[in-house]
Amino acid sequence: MHHQQSKVTFGIVIPAAGRGTRAGQGCQKAYRRISGDTVINRTVKLFRSWNANCPIVIVHHADDTALLEASIDRDSSIHTTAGGAERGESVLKGLRFLSTLQDAPSHVFIHDAARPFASHQLLDSVSKSIQQEPSVGVIPGLAVADTLKKADSNGLIIATVPRDGLFRAQTPQGFELKVILEAHEKAAAAGMNYTDDAALFEELGFPVRIVPGESENTKLTYSSDFEEAERFLQTKRPSTKTPVPDVRVGHGYDTHRLVPGEEITLCGVKIPHKATLLGHSDADVGLHALTNAFLGTIAAADIGFHFSDKDPRWRGASSDKFLQHAAKLVAEAGGTITHCDVSFVCELPRISPHRDAMRDSVARIVGLDRSRISVKAGTNERNGFVGREEGIVALATATAVFPGSV
Repeated sequence: MHHQQSKVTFGIVIPAAGRGTRAGQGCQKAYRRISGDTVINRTVKLFRSWNANCPIVIVHHADDTALLEASIDRDSSIHTTAGGAERGESVLKGLRFLSTLQDAPSHVFIHDAARPFASHQLLDSVSKSIQQEPSVGVIPGLAVADTLKKADSNGLIIATVPRDGLFRAQTPQGFELKVILEAHEKAAAAGMNYTDDAALFEELGFPVRIVPGESENTKLTYSSDFEEAERFLQTKRPSTKTPVPDVRVGHGYDTHRLVPGEEITLCGVKIPHKATLLGHSDADVGLHALTNAFLGTIAAADIGFHFSDKDPRWRGASSDKFLQHAAKLVAEAGGTITHCDVSFVCELPRISPHRDAMRDSVARIVGLDRSRISVKAGTNERNGFVGREEGIVALATATAVFPGSV
């Protein structure tokens, strides 16, 4: 009676020593690239992302040593060894190598190099089955959906084969390492070559269980398979470039000098004060900064370009015209302003008593709800031209959302 292992650990053997060039491009299919990465590296990364430390043994053709090195991302737990002329011989060499490692695992997954699309869920399913019954082999299988016909050498049908209980075997196939190694040693000694590892395991009298396979877990063989794989990676796996919403934030800055006067206009609100702001227009430093922020979301030039202080049309103009024009440019570019934030830096006047009036004013000009308008202020701690009450600074940000994604 074969004893069960107390602790289940896994290693991976990936036979990739075949010479098949049916995939086209004149190279072994494992080294062909899909979406910029080799098939073998995608397969290796599948297992490495599933288990950060398990040993992986790649069995390659003796002529492909340099090609393999150029095709994979190595780490200290990835090993390579030369294979044989037939698949069975290559798997045996991989199993021998795995069993001689210092921390040889109790179990092995044998997986086709040309099956890069198995999911972590499938690997989990095979692993879970082995952990529950360590002496039982596990293979993923897809139930046969098509009617099966048996034909003679002339292509004439001689029988219809019932498809009930029939499965197409996939990999990874999982086994107790000592047992599958013994099975391959016996097959090699008898001069037999097997293309299915589970069949060998069964011949030794050990049970093999089928877990549900995956239709995406195809073996890339023909050129058409690779064309399909490219499409699969572009549509089913958008993670290569995940679409992100097109949200843009514009920043604006403005400053105006204070001169003797009786009132000051900030964000469209007139505030009685001992000074006024000097400028070609009404010198509303808050709306000017916000106008620059709006223009920033569409990478347009600044307020001075659109409303030159040399142009007599803007002499004494109300700055809400500037902000409305900038908002119109954003809308024409397909954008929707969703949030405005204005910060004043000044010693006086105190902004807080007028804060909500300013928010209402900006909301009216832009056509937004007041909850989407922020106005705040701080002093400059009596430092610099702001501290000496020679001028006021306004900083603003505007958030705009555009259709589509980047």
